[in-house]
Amino acid sequence: MENMLPLATVLCLVSVARAVPPGFQVRLAGGRSAYEGRVEVFYSGTWGTVCDDEVNINLANVVCRELGYAQGLTWAHSAKFGRGQGPIWLDNVACTGTESSISDCRFNGWGIHDCTHAEDLGVVCSSDELSNTKLVFFLISLLQTVGRVSLEEVRLRPVLPSTRNSALVTEGVVEVKHAGRWRHVCALSWDLSNSRVVCGMLGYPAAEQHKEHLAFYKKVHCSGSEISLAQCQAQLSIPRNEVPCNGGMHAVVRCTPGPQFSRLSQVVRLKAGARIGEGRVEVLKEGKWGTVCDHLWDLTAATVVCRELGFGSAKEAMRGAMMGQGTGPIHMNSVQCTGRESSIMRCQYKEVPLYTCKHSQDVSVRCNVPKTGLATTVRLAGGREPSEGRVEVLMDVGGVQRWGAVCSENWGIKEAMVVCRQLGIGFAATAHQVQTTTSHSRCGCSGALADTLCSVFVFSCIWNPDSEETLLSGTHCIGTEMSIQQCRKNGQVYCPRGGGGKAAGVTCVEAAPDLAVDTQLVQETAYLEDRPLHLLTCAHEENCLSSSAARMRWPYGHRRLLRFSSRIMNLGRADFRPRASRDAWVWHQCHRHYHSIEVFTHYDLLTMNGTKVAEGHKASFCLEDTFCPDGLSKRYACYNMGDQGISVGCWDTYRHDIDCQWIDVTDISPGNYIMQVEVNPSLDMAESDFENNVMRCRCRYDGARVYLYGCHTGNAYSAEVEDLFEHQQQISNNFL
Repeated sequence: MENMLPLATVLCLVSVARAVPPGFQVRLAGGRSAYEGRVEVFYSGTWGTVCDDEVNINLANVVCRELGYAQGLTWAHSAKFGRGQGPIWLDNVACTGTESSISDCRFNGWGIHDCTHAEDLGVVCSSDELSNTKLVFFLISLLQTVGRVSLEEVRLRPVLPSTRNSALVTEGVVEVKHAGRWRHVCALSWDLSNSRVVCGMLGYPAAEQHKEHLAFYKKVHCSGSEISLAQCQAQLSIPRNEVPCNGGMHAVVRCTPGPQFSRLSQVVRLKAGARIGEGRVEVLKEGKWGTVCDHLWDLTAATVVCRELGFGSAKEAMRGAMMGQGTGPIHMNSVQCTGRESSIMRCQYKEVPLYTCKHSQDVSVRCNVPKTGLATTVRLAGGREPSEGRVEVLMDVGGVQRWGAVCSENWGIKEAMVVCRQLGIGFAATAHQVQTTTSHSRCGCSGALADTLCSVFVFSCIWNPDSEETLLSGTHCIGTEMSIQQCRKNGQVYCPRGGGGKAAGVTCVEAAPDLAVDTQLVQETAYLEDRPLHLLTCAHEENCLSSSAARMRWPYGHRRLLRFSSRIMNLGRADFRPRASRDAWVWHQCHRHYHSIEVFTHYDLLTMNGTKVAEGHKASFCLEDTFCPDGLSKRYACYNMGDQGISVGCWDTYRHDIDCQWIDVTDISPGNYIMQVEVNPSLDMAESDFENNVMRCRCRYDGARVYLYGCHTGNAYSAEVEDLFEHQQQISNNFL
């Protein structure tokens, strides 16, 4: 039986680590057992909740240990254990996992948040209680960690002129930060494994052997699989009279830049990340992309992914779909890596039996990335917040570096996404024109911002003679570029309609929605209907039929319609909202509700070479939460002038039997086709991932029946498998 120490002794040790606010308490509420529930904290005489923004397993571990449990098993977002009451005391809580109380973690400040109780955090703890003896050992380890020299910060000091003039420093003398000062590391016992760890912290996947070793640490020993130098064995020696290494050499490291500068991994990718080097992990197996389940997911496995993609070691290994939910199969579970594998596919893992994992358990990573200096070549000016404003770029003009504006003609959401990513401040919520002036008279907005939104997004009119000139025009981005300067642009600045007083602007946000079509539902519900014209009067008024319908003798005859149900899921981390304000919505008498968006989904029938031969003409859409899974509440509804949108985790369903939910195929000949459904086709609203907006099905029409098969999102398969499908379809078409 373990020796038990008085709880007062334990609390004394806690107070040594850091003073907890007077009267501070933690409890779990709303759970089915004592070790799960909504996290509530007692502060300033009042119980309140914790927001689920930026939460990871470290916070759950801290809360559970504070409550006397051995560890945290997982956390729950979006008020899974019910909505709390009272104040929201904590938001953006960041724990390292070694804190003795959640109050020791970093957060915005008491009561400072941008959340509602729909985002209340919950945790699930291990049912094993933490004995006082184990808790004391944990606290002693904590105190030893606090007293140990920190090796978390590291840098390379360039020693060659070629590297000194480059923003990407890959070679130099190793320096670590201690007590606010940067100090050298001695070369004694320094080897390639140590260099690998340093390079990983700096965002590089590998290190090269340096033939020379050009003070403070006498010895550092790493195995090479560590995430940071803090995990390596180190001997501390603070020299007297500042004599480094007793005449020895400094450690010099040469890092290998990752393949994100030349090529990409063929079997793993990151999706829906706001910044370079972060996102949901997806792996390619048997030609199909799928996700990874979060059981046993840790920093070691995440580091293997990061290095495989050409980044450094992992900063965070996230569970619980923190970067949004994926679609398709879940390929891997219980991934365990040693840290030396070249690919996550070489780690040990288990296959995922059907229904044992959900996409709400998809894993994500945040990798260390090199400091490229790209963020210093763009800035936002005139905004009320650091995340909004007029886009200004640093360009070379006649051999002189100058700041200038960007032409807003053809400026869109993909260009804005690149700017926000380059600055490291999230996703683009809006791409718009902003009124600039050389006086302090007034400021307006136009273009992508409707007049009704001007009062919301208007930027300060700041006279800035250094950025008055337009230096960038004709900008066209794919969306994957690392800087706006890397996008296609005019050789010479030409901006007749988007410069001067209408420069490009952006508003960046931390989280974004992500829409995807339920491919299985489309495939299962498709059928043909010959519908009499007298039942299509309302649809005809809304232009939901092909143009040939106007030449028929109404109300005699019929139209052949390819009908199907469509379910649009929001897999992202923010609600999907229409851009138009409520007073701009359009009343549709046939549907008896307001439509908030004119172009939300395109329905097309294409030939095998991509030529459009038929399309859906659905006039406009009403967005609502048709269904939300357990634990989520519906927030948007079409009727009674309700607020419109699609909540995180919910979906909006358009049944096959409603008007305009079809493609008019009356004039189509039998054959093989491609049916395509595209969500948010004009990219009017921001999303974290646009590549999954398109769904395609193989379609065979024999003149009497229609068959849909092979339905998948546009990026679900590898390019080789996609080409194979098209080749097989062409062969089949030749024999039809």
